[in-house]
Amino acid sequence: MKTREFLRMIDDARVIAAVQQAEARTSGEVRVFVSKRPLQGCHVKQRAHEEFRRMGMTSTDCRNAVLFYLVPGDRAFAVVGDEAVHAKCGQVFWDETAKAMESAFKQEDFTGGLVAGIGRAGDLLAVHFPRLDDDRNELTDKIARD
Repeated sequence: MKTREFLRMIDDARVIAAVQQAEARTSGEVRVFVSKRPLQGCHVKQRAHEEFRRMGMTSTDCRNAVLFYLVPGDRAFAVVGDEAVHAKCGQVFWDETAKAMESAFKQEDFTGGLVAGIGRAGDLLAVHFPRLDDDRNELTDKIARD
């Protein structure tokens, strides 16, 4: 699927609302990135971690950011979290989140898949990183694209 087609199938407002709802309950940060750059033999998780660092997501105060990284042209995606998130939940959580998203994606419900994944991440973040009184939004909620 071409990135342009994929983006037309995404309801940005719903995805951004899901990010804001997730972040309203946690000090964690959630981002979504859609890449038009082909993987060309690179593993999607490796590329996601590279983008995670490039976007400054390792700079959050509590190291509790989560990235939903999608490459529509290669029909690939990854969900990665910073070190504090991974330490609390382990790889099983990320695999289960990806599996839930994949189910919706196979039905071409890309917005629904993202919203479900973001909600699941928000639930986890709220348990391990509850919102603090002085919490501030450290990262933009907008969908990033290259």
